[in-house]
Amino acid sequence: MNSVKSPIRPLSRVLPLLVAAGLLAGCMTPTPYAPRLEGQKTGYTDRALTQTRYRVTFTGNSVTPRETVESFLLLRAAEVSRAAGYASFMFDTRNTRADHTYDVIPGGPPGPYWGGGFRRGWGGWGFAYDPAMDVVVRTNYEAYAEIILLTPDQAAKESRAINADDVINHLGPDAAPKPSQPA
Repeated sequence: MNSVKSPIRPLSRVLPLLVAAGLLAGCMTPTPYAPRLEGQKTGYTDRALTQTRYRVTFTGNSVTPRETVESFLLLRAAEVSRAAGYASFMFDTRNTRADHTYDVIPGGPPGPYWGGGFRRGWGGWGFAYDPAMDVVVRTNYEAYAEIILLTPDQAAKESRAINADDVINHLGPDAAPKPSQPA
């Protein structure tokens, strides 16, 4: 007796996973402007290196754009300056690092060998060029800087001086948590 496998049966196995992944992806929101708490990987940190030099970082999740991460770093640097009693600061060093993670997801169209160890030629062995595999790339950005706090006299002479109040007034409203909208 010759049996034919229905493409519906493999889809019934994969469909719940696709629905769950879609729901999780829909729930992801960019990292809020908040301190990084112990055990977390996202948020801002700052550390005094000397009385007038600080290291500041902001790390976002995979849905936080690079521009947002860099803006939140700038905002945190301005807040640190104001909290230390300074009106201006400048960046000594600054950089943004991209951290990429890769997930390989088995998939592809159902074929006559769906569910078996061998699909089409060499592809069934899980090589990187397997047409039945999807690769999902996630990128998290971390911006970090060392800032130097400037007295008013130093700020007047330094072309790279940044006014902390201006930064807070321009970027602060964007960082404030938005009221949640009813779904």
